[in-house]
Amino acid sequence: MPSNIPITPSTLSVKDLPWQIDWNKEKCTLCGQCTAVCPVQAIELGVFRKRTLDLSPGFVKPPENTMQLYYGIRQKTDPAYCCVGCAMCNLVCPNGAISPCRSDEADKLVFHRDRGGLPRSRGGRRNVPGTVLDQIKFIRISMLTDPALDAGRHEFEIRTLLGRVLSPEENLKFIRQNGWIPPVREIYPLMIGGMSFGALSPNMWEGIQMGVAYLNEELGMPVRVSTGEGGCPPRLLRSRFLKYVILQIASGYFGWDEIIHALPDMKEDPCAIEIKYGQGAKPGDGGLLMWHKVNRLIAAIRGVPAGVSLPSPPTHQTQYSIEESVAKMIQSMSMAWGFRVPVYPKISGTSTALAVLNNLTRNPFAGGLGIDGEDGGTGAAYNISMNHMGYPIASNIRDAYLGLVTAGMQNEIPLIAGGGIGKSGNLAANAAALIMLGASGIQIGKYIMQAAAGCLGSETDRCNICNIGQCPKGITSQDPRLYRRLDPEQVAQRVVDVFLSFDTELKKIIAPLGRSTSLPVGMSDALGINDYHISKRLNINYVV
Repeated sequence: MPSNIPITPSTLSVKDLPWQIDWNKEKCTLCGQCTAVCPVQAIELGVFRKRTLDLSPGFVKPPENTMQLYYGIRQKTDPAYCCVGCAMCNLVCPNGAISPCRSDEADKLVFHRDRGGLPRSRGGRRNVPGTVLDQIKFIRISMLTDPALDAGRHEFEIRTLLGRVLSPEENLKFIRQNGWIPPVREIYPLMIGGMSFGALSPNMWEGIQMGVAYLNEELGMPVRVSTGEGGCPPRLLRSRFLKYVILQIASGYFGWDEIIHALPDMKEDPCAIEIKYGQGAKPGDGGLLMWHKVNRLIAAIRGVPAGVSLPSPPTHQTQYSIEESVAKMIQSMSMAWGFRVPVYPKISGTSTALAVLNNLTRNPFAGGLGIDGEDGGTGAAYNISMNHMGYPIASNIRDAYLGLVTAGMQNEIPLIAGGGIGKSGNLAANAAALIMLGASGIQIGKYIMQAAAGCLGSETDRCNICNIGQCPKGITSQDPRLYRRLDPEQVAQRVVDVFLSFDTELKKIIAPLGRSTSLPVGMSDALGINDYHISKRLNINYVV
């Protein structure tokens, strides 16, 4: 660091940064591509002065100091511009002259990130590798000859139901009393969870929607995607592709006016309405779309001024209890679509989930319950929320399912699980474990960002700047210079690839169970784990 810079409490050296730029002067041609592509402006072109010693032949005269100037790449040490290790500089360098390297020092930058008195907020998930789901094994293998055991040749019907599922007798009784039957949708068990138009870039959002449409119309896989809070583009609301979408209304009510105004022009009903009360990454701490990402388009859709931060309250401010919510929100949304669309709440994983579920069992308007575990989250959240708040999804779903079993309603109210599924890359195995623990459907979000768009974030805090709109891949940015790097058609292709590979792996897991016509929801005798305390907590087999 140059000696003329004053030393302050926030002054750092390159050695203190978690990522350090390795620049090779001999290979570099000073083309400037690395400095242009860096999303956080961590590097800049600098003028350096090097002292050389001029030794005359034969020492005729005393040695002289001469100064030589040269141009090069310099890394900034200001915490506001610290390198995030995304390696975009290495991707664009024609000569391989530059790349980020992980520091061998402990990350001292954590003590310098709270300038202005604000705790650190970042995108991405908590830094806890692995989950209980990764430890679960599938132990029920049939030894009998059965075509259903051949996952490669047998036809599987991998479907689940979304909405209140009543028996034929209960349906007749219900229609006599109310004049309508609770709507039910047959969908694919793996769903794309709520990532809003605003949190994601236009190209990313369009790519996901194109991929989902292709899966439905060309491959016959009824995959559904949630819009997240913030509304969606008006053209989607008025298109026939709306039937593949779950519209979300959340505590901030952002974008809801646009949806209500489009009701008379909707060609199709949405798949469902999701009322979001909580998110797994920040339970009790509402969502936040920072001002960096609120451009004119986002502001127009959400009905707010451009360039302002948009915090969502942790709960709906017009309801003070889940009973009031069922009476107001769920019933009014059902009425808005003429009782043709399932409506269900989504809550964060919490010890109060059973109280919410207990209330839903007594109300015919509730079409299910979504629970988002502690490891979920793609947007802005404070580290304190991500690392120290929340409830694991495995035990929460298990408790909810066993509660339904006790009430004799395990096949009536579908449970949708989300939060860190596929976090270690084991998407199909994690999903199958949750299904056998009692979930009817699975929601994923960050996995799609990583697999379909090449998200660079990691559990070791690499990149993870989704919240400030500087995503180097253009996945979560509203800056045209960044999101134009992302091709929507390639995103759509990768979304299709993810679901096809998941479909194959899930069949390989459930085939030995002999289940070919229905999902093994709640089939916990097929699960085992080598941790005694976890086996007791989840009420599954203990195997060593």
